[in-house]
Amino acid sequence: MGRLWRLDDNIDTDVLAPGAYMKAPLDELASHCLSAVRPEFAKEVKSGDIIIAGHNMGIGSSREQAAEVLKYFGISAIFSPLFGGIFYRNAINMGLPALQINDSDLNHPDLIDGAEVEFNLPNATLIFKKTGNTLMAEPLPSFLIDLIYDGGLVPHLEKKLKNRVIS
Repeated sequence: MGRLWRLDDNIDTDVLAPGAYMKAPLDELASHCLSAVRPEFAKEVKSGDIIIAGHNMGIGSSREQAAEVLKYFGISAIFSPLFGGIFYRNAINMGLPALQINDSDLNHPDLIDGAEVEFNLPNATLIFKKTGNTLMAEPLPSFLIDLIYDGGLVPHLEKKLKNRVIS
């Protein structure tokens, strides 16, 4: 169970991982995540929370730290109708589900900031605790689900190499 964080359109990577803190340790960088648009985020976010963003989530520079800070906080998934392409791949590579929803889903009556939700990765669904209603995203292919369950691309490849039989 987690909290739903609603974000507007055009959340760029500079808002997620501000350039002034890029050389700082991850915990300091994370403490500034979304401070320009949601100053309370870094202090109030909890592991298991979900982000629902408008269009263009993660646009901007290719900094992988933008996805890394969200993973650091324990965000379970990010839902958006449209992601910045590099951010999308960085999120998946970090083991952070980035799921595409329809434009009309942004008007779902249960998508209220702070709502309690449960996320199901294999079904790509959010279940709203208050109403029992669901919101379904475009499911990820099984090989990406496996990668996410393994913790991201690097742990996934390490697991594959470890299990590889050398003859």
